Parts: sequence; C-alpha cells; structure tokens
Amino acid sequence: MHKVRVEDRKEVCEDFKTIHQAKNAEAAKKALETFCEKWGKSYKKVAQGLLENPYLLTFYGFPKAIWRSIYSTNLIESFNKQIKKYTKRKEQFPNEESLERFLVTQFEDYNQRFATRCHIGFNQARAKLEEMFEQLHEPAN
Repeated sequence: MHKVRVEDRKEVCEDFKTIHQAKNAEAAKKALETFCEKWGKSYKKVAQGLLENPYLLTFYGFPKAIWRSIYSTNLIESFNKQIKKYTKRKEQFPNEESLERFLVTQFEDYNQRFATRCHIGFNQARAKLEEMFEQLHEPAN
C-alpha cells in the first residue's frame, strides 16, 4: 500500500480483498484481472507486480481452513517486530556469525514457545496437510 496514494488506499484495499476472499483459484484469478483492469492505469507497477507474482494465489492449493493463516502476514510481522526489538538492544554485533547465532537462538525460543500452539484452522486441516506432504516425500518409482 505504500505505492498507493493515501486517498485511494481504502478503496484499493477493499478491491484487493475480493482476490483473497474468492471461493476458489479461478474466481481469484478473475478478481485479480478485474483489480488490475481497474487500478492498472493509476498504479501500473502495483498491478504489474501482482500479475507477475507466481505465488500470490498459492494458498488456494491448501485446505480452505488455513487460507487466512497463509495469506495473512500477522505472524510474520509480529515475529519480525520482536527480532528488531531484541537486536536494537544489542546495538552492535562484532561480526555476522555472532548476529547469526543470536538470530538462531531467537528462532529456537520462538519455536519452543509456540510448538504446542495450533494456529487457526490447522487442526481442521491436519489430515489433508499430512496427506499433501506425504505425497511430496514419497520416493519416485
């Protein structure tokens, strides 16, 4: 949204919601085309970036129960904010290796803290996800 004028942001966001709230991938592609037709003239780079992003609609390949968790960046943004807060306290790292070690410990702490927590929809989709990932890891005959 930083590439969109402030006075247009609300309307652009509302129109963009139609893409990720579509019932299936085909409807989302149509919504994306409609979005780009409407906003492409005013915001050419935004529309072009969306059309060229091969991962934009990837979440439609997963069970519907977890779509919101996938297309939302709340968890990622929260973790990034936490990392920034902790690295600011340190001010300076003597080398890249020390920064890397510090970040790895933060990742491990975060993973342990949330290891037993199940994000929205994942319990409902557990069987389907296991099936999907088993297929990925089956050896080719």
